[in-house]
Amino acid sequence: MAVEDFPQQSRMSQGSYDEDSQLPLQERPAAPTLLVVDDEPAVRRVLTMRLQLAGYRVVCAEDGDEALAVFHREQPDLVVLDVMLPKLDGFAVCRRLRAESCVPIIFLSALDSISERVAGLDLGADDYLPKPFSPKELEARIATILRRVGQGSAASEPREPTTGSGVMRLGDLVVDTNRRQVTRDGQRIALTYTEFSLLELLFREPGRVVPRAEILEQLWGYPPRRAADLRVVDVYVARLRGKLEPDPRNPELILTVRGTGYASQRMGEGSLAAVG
Repeated sequence: MAVEDFPQQSRMSQGSYDEDSQLPLQERPAAPTLLVVDDEPAVRRVLTMRLQLAGYRVVCAEDGDEALAVFHREQPDLVVLDVMLPKLDGFAVCRRLRAESCVPIIFLSALDSISERVAGLDLGADDYLPKPFSPKELEARIATILRRVGQGSAASEPREPTTGSGVMRLGDLVVDTNRRQVTRDGQRIALTYTEFSLLELLFREPGRVVPRAEILEQLWGYPPRRAADLRVVDVYVARLRGKLEPDPRNPELILTVRGTGYASQRMGEGSLAAVG
C-alpha cells in the first residue's frame, strides 16, 4: 500500500480519561504527524512501526508525486524524505515544498558525498541522514527538530515559538523573535525554522565566537562525528547570509572566524535594542 497510517485504536466514550495523563482525551495534545517518503516498502514499514511506537502519527508515500499529494492532504509537522524517488526525486519535492511551506525536512539518502549533502541543505532541508542509518538516530533528530520549532500546521507561517524576547533591530533588519519573522523596509524575508534559530543563536551574544561544533549540537542535537557533519553548519550560514547580507561575499552581519566558527558583528550600541 502506498500510504500507510497507524491502526485505528478502539474508541473510548466521550469525556473518558486516559489513566496515565489524567486528562480528558479531547484535551490531550494531538500527536505530531510525520510524512515518511521512501520507495522501499521495507523502509516505510520499519520507520512507520518505530515512529508510531515513539508516539507519532505517521503517513507515507512511495514517490515524489504522491508525497506532494499526501503533504497537502495531511499537513504534517515534519517530512522524512528519501532523495532517490520515482516520478519526482526528493530534491524536486523539497524545492516544491519550500516554495510554499517552511515545514522541517530531513533527507535520507544512500548518497553520502559532501556535494549531495550540501545540495540537499542548499534547497532548505533541515538535516541529512545517510543510509544505512539507525532508526534510533532518526528518532533523535526528529525529536530535536520538533522541540526546536514547536508543533503546528505545516501550512501555518510562522509557528509560535515557546519563547521569545520581543522585536529587535539588526542594522536595517527588524527581527521579531516572538513571531520568528525578519523584515527589511517592511518586506518580510522568508527564513526556515533552522535559519531563524541560527540567527537567534549567533546574535544572542553579539561578538562572541560560536564554534561550528556548538552550533551543530545546539540546533541539530548531535556532536560532529566527521567533517561532513560540520558542513551542515557552513551551508546554513551561507544560506542565511544570502538572505540577510547585502553582499554575501563580503558579510557584515555574520563573520567567519577561520578554523573555529562564526561570530555576529557588533552593530553598535543599541543595535540589538528592542524596537518601539
